[in-house]
Amino acid sequence: MNLPRKGWRRLSFALEQGQLAALKDSGLELAQAVDLALRGEKQSFHTLQLRETPLLEVLPQEQRSDLQRRAKALAKIPTPAVPTTLQAELRPYQREGFEFLAFLSTHRLGAILADDMGLGKTVQTLTWLLWLQAQRPKKPLRVLVVCPKSVVGNWASETARFAPSLSVRTWVPVKKRSSETRVAVDEGPHLIVVNYTQLRLQAEDLRDPWDVVILDEAQFIKNPSSKVAQVAQSLNAEHRLVLTGTPIENRLLDLWSLFAFTLPGLLGTQASFRRRFDQKDASSLERLRRQVRHFMIRRTKGQVASDLPPRTEEDLVVELETEQAKLYQAELKRARAQLLKVETATQFDRMRFNFLSSLLRLRQICCHPALIDPAHADLPSAKLEALLEHVQELRESGHQVLVFSQFVGMLEIIQSRLRHTEIPCLILTGQTQDRDDLVRQFQSDRNQTVFLLSLKAAGFGLNLTAASYVILYDPWWNPAVEAQAIDRTHRIGQVSPVNAYRLIAKDSIEQKIRALQQEKASLFKAVVQEESVGALMDLETLRKILSE
Repeated sequence: MNLPRKGWRRLSFALEQGQLAALKDSGLELAQAVDLALRGEKQSFHTLQLRETPLLEVLPQEQRSDLQRRAKALAKIPTPAVPTTLQAELRPYQREGFEFLAFLSTHRLGAILADDMGLGKTVQTLTWLLWLQAQRPKKPLRVLVVCPKSVVGNWASETARFAPSLSVRTWVPVKKRSSETRVAVDEGPHLIVVNYTQLRLQAEDLRDPWDVVILDEAQFIKNPSSKVAQVAQSLNAEHRLVLTGTPIENRLLDLWSLFAFTLPGLLGTQASFRRRFDQKDASSLERLRRQVRHFMIRRTKGQVASDLPPRTEEDLVVELETEQAKLYQAELKRARAQLLKVETATQFDRMRFNFLSSLLRLRQICCHPALIDPAHADLPSAKLEALLEHVQELRESGHQVLVFSQFVGMLEIIQSRLRHTEIPCLILTGQTQDRDDLVRQFQSDRNQTVFLLSLKAAGFGLNLTAASYVILYDPWWNPAVEAQAIDRTHRIGQVSPVNAYRLIAKDSIEQKIRALQQEKASLFKAVVQEESVGALMDLETLRKILSE
């Protein structure tokens, strides 16, 4: 070995096989330990990680006693109680996730919650935040949540649903005289939600100390050399949490980048990490697993299937893009102007067709502006981007998904975007002739990630149990039709829990439709076709839908 100013020297170790095995069990090979020491790099270990291996027996007595003392102290920490302010009943694995977060945060350690998509990472996180707030009742938590743009609205709705005692708002920079922007974090809501683009572009405005920083869908920082990853690592926070269903997408360095944010130094420098861990070497992967397992919890649907209901449904709320929002507001203004002219039921009956046309246009704009005018093909669609993000995540997790829409034009737009991103898909509409062949292809070929389906054409007679995820791109007036769509995969032969998501445009008539389904459930109990809605809707209902 070449020692500084000493030249080459022969190095030998008087270690027995059991001691060498102890090092390996702790996630460290002897040669790598020496390499780290010579480079002046420290190796971090969890107390329980060392206690669980024979390495404890080869440590000096002083260090051994200190380690045993720490391990006993950890064992005495009581199991935290679920906060009474939580408005949800946690499943056993979700409670375990909350206890995991509470345990690590008690020792100022970061964590990665890497549960499969649809297992409730958000509700586990909110439970933990409520618990943190209860530890300091006189001082409000200051939490920064960073997530994809399409998920921003979800944090607001989920917080209001499960943790209403926590206030939340999405971040809008406040302009100052100097034309700079800065978020007011000293006062205001407990949670401030920003998207990853805002984090990257407004980094200086988010430097203030935070009690908690949460990175949702944290695969956005998987490239450690990217600006967004570097900004995330520089954030000042007492507690750090990563939420992701795909902690490793393509390479081990993805995981290093997540831990560079969560627990800087745990996996050493990027260079040493590359030297120490080879993703083609099984023993190398096992060492890495041992090193991170106390800081990352991962459950798949298969592991907790017995704790899941047969079917889970969830609304995913997205905010319309600028140009899309302008088109929507313009159409809404015209519809409201028409409504002001109507005072009696007779007048409403005469204009019923006009109002139904306006409602249709509003719903189409929520889906994609191109549905009302092909000239808008290049305008952005918030729901389309949200769909693509979720489909990509499901594909990377090996899942197949059904995507329903009532608009064939929308399915064709989605098909084009999926092909552009090289995601295999099939499409079935009322014009499809080879329905059975397409179904057999989807059922037998796991590479067919997405099946695009017309809600009317595919609502009956199809068995698509290969998919365990369903996305309803646009809400239907009649919830029974939506239920029939979900039943394409939720039926005999399905072995996995079914997760169904509705994409809903925030502050739009789509939210009003969902509310209407709940308020007037009896109105939608019968199986009704879209054309019948006009006969069922009265003037009061229309006013409620078009109200602010």
